[in-house]
Amino acid sequence: MNRRQFLRNAAMVSMAPGMLRAREARDSVRIGLTPVFLDDQTFLNRWQAYLEETLERPVVFVQRGTYREITELVLNGRVDFAWLCGYPFVRYRDQLEILLAPVYGGRPLYRSYLIASAQDDWTNDLEDLRGRVFAYSDPLSNSGWLVTQAQLLEAGHDPDVFFRRTFFAGAHRNVVEAVAVGLAQGGAVDGYVYDALARLHPDLTAGTRVVWRSETFGFPPMVAYPEVDRELRAEFKATLKGMTESETGQELLDQFYLDGFREPEDGLYAGIERLKRRVEGA
Repeated sequence: MNRRQFLRNAAMVSMAPGMLRAREARDSVRIGLTPVFLDDQTFLNRWQAYLEETLERPVVFVQRGTYREITELVLNGRVDFAWLCGYPFVRYRDQLEILLAPVYGGRPLYRSYLIASAQDDWTNDLEDLRGRVFAYSDPLSNSGWLVTQAQLLEAGHDPDVFFRRTFFAGAHRNVVEAVAVGLAQGGAVDGYVYDALARLHPDLTAGTRVVWRSETFGFPPMVAYPEVDRELRAEFKATLKGMTESETGQELLDQFYLDGFREPEDGLYAGIERLKRRVEGA
């Protein structure tokens, strides 16, 4: 062993475990997931194994409690890909690259639901919740914040004073729980998540009812950090699109109540862009 090899090996031995993990992380495919994702660890483990086998490299799911955290991670290149809500996507679309749109119920679309307690039979629309407590999911959620804000503005109301009190519950499931137990009299949630919860946890959604369903919007897209290696980007995109052609991939899609992933058509997120302009005034 020559002196150069000795010094290199010595440096590797003395390298802190954290530095070694950082190096391994750079060799991994890092995928950011927001709280909109149904947090089923068994499913995530199976999906991770599927992606690793197909991509032939380690895959790391990076989960955070807010949409802003995941958005910042992908904007800064600390994750390679992210499953974002449509609202942060249209906000930062010049800094991101959209890969694919999930297909739900045959279309790459979903809705926002306005929910109330199952015991509340007098609330029929948003107007009936004036002066009451309202739960949002996240300030960067289209279905869990932006839709309601735009609806109030279009009706001539000031969103800051319409409700007696508002709060952000985080994940859409938390909004459902807050309304079910009476912490809020109304809430705004992702319709896809609510419908999935109704199948998986009917005891939870049984404490609520859907008061109103919005128009359809582009389903939260899978995006990429623009400087991700082109070959990896193409492989990841092909892997998601190819899930319908694999028995395991199709089982995972079925478990997640999705039909697959497809190329987003032009104007898919125009509805969210319109709401953004209405609420942000630009």
